Amino acid sequence: MSGKFIQRIKSKKVEVVFRKLFFIVLGNLLCSIAFNIFFIPNKLLSGGVGGLGILIQYLTDIPAGISVFILNIPIFIIGSKLVDREFAIFGFISMLAFSSLLTITHGLGRYFIIDDILLASIFGGVFNGVGMGLMFRNRVSQGGFDIVAAIMRRKYDVNIGTALMTVNTIIISISSLLFGYKSAMYTLIAMYIGYRILDKVQTGFNVKKNVVIVSDKPEELANAIIKELNRGVTFLEGIGGYTKEDKKVIYCIVMSRQTAKLKDIVDEIDPNAFLTINEVVEVKGKGFQSFGI
Repeated sequence: MSGKFIQRIKSKKVEVVFRKLFFIVLGNLLCSIAFNIFFIPNKLLSGGVGGLGILIQYLTDIPAGISVFILNIPIFIIGSKLVDREFAIFGFISMLAFSSLLTITHGLGRYFIIDDILLASIFGGVFNGVGMGLMFRNRVSQGGFDIVAAIMRRKYDVNIGTALMTVNTIIISISSLLFGYKSAMYTLIAMYIGYRILDKVQTGFNVKKNVVIVSDKPEELANAIIKELNRGVTFLEGIGGYTKEDKKVIYCIVMSRQTAKLKDIVDEIDPNAFLTINEVVEVKGKGFQSFGI
């Protein structure tokens, strides 16, 4: 029995590794397409080391893939000693994949001409956001400033999002000085769209809802939710602040598409019930598949 269990664990680990490698290649391919078809031909930028690679290509004609690789080397030398080993290893693999794919797809813009800078910023943002989202969803990074942000988080307790936004703001500011504010403004559009798409891909499009119900008919409501929505329910003990009466508070998580039905159930059984519904980022447990691996 123990031998089979160990074999199953090993098999699962191999599956996880191959899944991560697959999404590293797919995600970086989409990001490379965004760079070489939409961003670079229209003098747009991006954030992080990729954005610096584009900037160097504009100034020197050195392909962004080569610049990204060179810039990442010192980052990974430092990062390998300061961040989680698995995070660093997969980040390094991702960096190699991104650099290689950027180089391989260099010049694709000559065959797929997008001469509208607004369309380029929108669709470049979409491709870049989907690519990054697939990697983040599977708990791998693109390397580069993701490693720097992780180091700053560990050493100085700086929020990763804040660190990345600060670095990206500096890159865009340099871009505006070199290529004008118009290019920088379109770059901000692309980055905004990219990060919005990233969030949607990472968390999933069918967002979960956190539901709290305070009712005088908790048993009836709970039974209806279980039966009609096929969702588990937890009772929490509460005390009314004004009445001082004991209350059973219903707590559950439902899919966003189920909220309309949930409201109908509450209105039908107890129209006077107190109901709150909030969006949740991630749910893990019975009945819900966690994001990532």
